[in-house]
Amino acid sequence: MIVNTFASYDSELLENNIISLFNQFSFLRKEIVGYSVCKNPIYSIVFGHGEKQIFYFGSIHANESIVSQLLMKFIEELCIAYKSNSSILGYSVENIFEKSTIYIVPMSNPDGVDLVNNPSLLPHKYYVQAKSIAYNYPSIPFANGWKANINGVDLNLQFPAGWEQAKKIKYSQGISTPAPRNFVGLAPLSQPESLALYNYTKQHNFDLTIAYHTQGKEIYWQFQNYAPKNAYNIGLQFAKISNYTLADVPYISGFAGYKDWFLQEYKKPAYTIEAGFGENPLPISQFNEIYKDNLGILLLGSILA
Repeated sequence: MIVNTFASYDSELLENNIISLFNQFSFLRKEIVGYSVCKNPIYSIVFGHGEKQIFYFGSIHANESIVSQLLMKFIEELCIAYKSNSSILGYSVENIFEKSTIYIVPMSNPDGVDLVNNPSLLPHKYYVQAKSIAYNYPSIPFANGWKANINGVDLNLQFPAGWEQAKKIKYSQGISTPAPRNFVGLAPLSQPESLALYNYTKQHNFDLTIAYHTQGKEIYWQFQNYAPKNAYNIGLQFAKISNYTLADVPYISGFAGYKDWFLQEYKKPAYTIEAGFGENPLPISQFNEIYKDNLGILLLGSILA
């Protein structure tokens, strides 16, 4: 097995795992979506060549890197099954490969993940900057409580779908400058990581998207009235196969996320999945349970779109 699921992930481990996967599975494709503040590449791994286009991404929040491992392990299992012409949970992987193209960005916020899991990988000035930001928020543990990118901007509050409302809510909560979490930035798409996901989406014709987060074992499926008719039924199937709850997003968290923007812009199914349960960052001991719960969702997403 290639993907490390026994220790905390970081951008270096991710890159090493990607290299190993590409050395072993020549049918994979790799793209660079963009670059982070610290010039880390944001990778997309592409499996299949079918007409349906599916997009999964994770770790837009720094302390949620267990979902990077979830997505990478899924890629590895897909590749093994395709190479051996076998199935996963009864679903033909060859059929998925022929009918769908799955785009996966396992780590959308590599600088933030490194800050939480391996700050030695960061340029020193950015670590000092983050520590200075965190000093103003003593109630948020440093660095485990950090969700933002290295500039102190919450990347999932950066998308042009109710951004002004998100700003109003967060400012009313006292978050109006860079912070470990919940700062919307000075404008939508002002950060290179959020802009990279936005542009990558614009360059494709995704039929279904899933943004992976932790925690809560919940699936969010709508933004205002933009969700298409089939989004709820697909969400119900995701909930059934995972034993997660199909839920509405709390109002104070219901604006400016990637899912919100995708639903508003394209009116196609889009989901935020809160994997696992507990306090972020979730311990790696939860990985096997999280993987078992979400494997069916990841397979169904490529079939039901």
